[in-house]
Amino acid sequence: MSPGWYLRRLSRMGPREVGGRVGDAVRRRRWRSVRPDCPSVTGARFTAVLPAGTIAAVPPDAAKRLIAEADRLMAGHAEYFGVDRDDLADPDWWYDPKTGRRAPWGYAFDVPYRNEDAVGDIKQIWELSRHQYLTRLAAAYAITGDVRYAERVAEHLRSWWAGNAPLRGVHWTSGIELGIRLLSWVWIRRLLDGWPGVAALFEDNPVAHRQIWHHQRWLAAFPSRGSSANNHVIAEAAGQFAAACAFAWFPSSARLRADALRSLERHLRDNTFESGLNRELATEYHGLVLELGLAAVAEADAAGVPVPSSIRLVLLRMTDALAAVVDGRLRPPRQGDADDGHGLVVDGAGTDRWASLLATGDAVFGRLSWWPEVTGTDVRTPLLAALIRPTAPAVSRPAGRPAHFADAGMTILRGPAEIWCRCDGGPHGFLSIAAHAHADALSVEVRHDGVDVLADPGTFCYHGQPEWRQYFRSTLGHNTLQLDGGDQSVSGGPFLWTRHARTRVLVADTSGASDGGTARWCAEHDGYQHSVHRRRVELTAASQELTVVDEVRGPRRAVRLAFHLGPAIAADLAGNRAQLSWTRDGEDRSAALDLPGQLSWRAHRGESDPPLGWYSAGFGRKEPATTLVGTGFADGTDEFTTVLRFRG
Repeated sequence: MSPGWYLRRLSRMGPREVGGRVGDAVRRRRWRSVRPDCPSVTGARFTAVLPAGTIAAVPPDAAKRLIAEADRLMAGHAEYFGVDRDDLADPDWWYDPKTGRRAPWGYAFDVPYRNEDAVGDIKQIWELSRHQYLTRLAAAYAITGDVRYAERVAEHLRSWWAGNAPLRGVHWTSGIELGIRLLSWVWIRRLLDGWPGVAALFEDNPVAHRQIWHHQRWLAAFPSRGSSANNHVIAEAAGQFAAACAFAWFPSSARLRADALRSLERHLRDNTFESGLNRELATEYHGLVLELGLAAVAEADAAGVPVPSSIRLVLLRMTDALAAVVDGRLRPPRQGDADDGHGLVVDGAGTDRWASLLATGDAVFGRLSWWPEVTGTDVRTPLLAALIRPTAPAVSRPAGRPAHFADAGMTILRGPAEIWCRCDGGPHGFLSIAAHAHADALSVEVRHDGVDVLADPGTFCYHGQPEWRQYFRSTLGHNTLQLDGGDQSVSGGPFLWTRHARTRVLVADTSGASDGGTARWCAEHDGYQHSVHRRRVELTAASQELTVVDEVRGPRRAVRLAFHLGPAIAADLAGNRAQLSWTRDGEDRSAALDLPGQLSWRAHRGESDPPLGWYSAGFGRKEPATTLVGTGFADGTDEFTTVLRFRG
């Protein structure tokens, strides 16, 4: 990174964080030459096994999906972030198939992992070494008893351990990777229980002991701190805690377990609003943190370790919040960054992540009457439910489905025919750097029966493609209004914002549309100096009509108003009216979008210089989609009115 980036990053830290990072730097230098040996382990046992009958509770269709996925993995095939791999029978742990580059060998903290020219796409390299494909293979063994799956897992673990000595190479540079990897190892050991070779792989294996111990030593020494204490620190604490519970074979195990539990309790609370939504305001990280928290509680209950009631309470609130915000097809908002990260993976392709989390929440906490129905099945829920002690925390839960989350600034307007509209009036992001935030204040996201009509375009990438990273997190890259060609918040780097727009919600009346009337929302932000952008949104049930009114108070400014259509939407733009059409379950659907006449409108699709007109369904993947952009001027008195009318 450039010297300017380091100065900007330093400006977002407080004195305590600076002191902690100085200590980290000293420790890294010292560790270069001092590498203690792992304490000898004798009499190691693994007792945190699944209760009898757990595997029999796995639904047959979920098991079938898992076995199909496991067989693809056995044949060497997998897809990560839009890149197909066929080398998983004998993987190169440091190879990036996207760029063809191989990460350099050397002392871990010397590896420039952010530099794609030197290392390759770090997400591609790291993902395989989270070993979540091995938890799938281990789960396939647990369900089928086929030793081929177990033998492949053992072969790959031994290969990884041999090729990734402690503190050597790219896989020892990031705490979240070590934490998730430890959690995977715990579940691999659990799911391989009953295989004759499992003790030789773990309990009786000095190489495994050394790897586990050094992972735990690293996590204890280099926690994510201060302005970086987001989902990363949750993964670090959850993995550390899980390993200290399940692999309690070392003199330091009890201390590490207690420290990790304190960290987990503190940071789960800090990372979560009272309403239950994740403070990063990035929905996929809500899912990741919830998965990690549930996995940690499962380890605690399996080991008989008491857990503070506050941890279960946060997870309960997160689950209720998730149930509240999903649309009729159980899709949550597409807000903020998303990198397809998971905490625990034991399911095959085609399993609905969000339905799985709600099913687990039902099993652990009990569903409320207003929760949406979950019809899908998964492998993970019966496994977690077998370990987690069902609880009913002594706390009042919402009597009806919440629609306005004041602390997070998220409001969901719902209308007939499964019209779903998310209005964004919340904080820019979490902590001083707001690492996973987008410049999306006052943006709206609209779906009809689960189909993206006015879409949040997504994330696409993190490192290596700065022009695309900038676009997907920009103001122009969202359904909101841009002034003078700039973003509402000021970016200082790919995970750094140096000035945050402040937003306040003025009106949030969500009851009207459900009663056949009109739901209303209004908010404003101060992200543009000397001007205030205010937006009003109304959803009228009787006419299936969504009205968006934008107002700019302040001096005359150049305006660009963007509406990003989902990839399934065809648009015919004539003047300031766009006819929209799409198909859902074989049925033709349509809508009319009347755009502000004061602006000059143009449709953009799949443009690359500069990027405009794209939709990213998942990390590393993008496809052309239509974006309608209106350009003109606001003189402080104009109102720009947009009306979306659904037909039928």
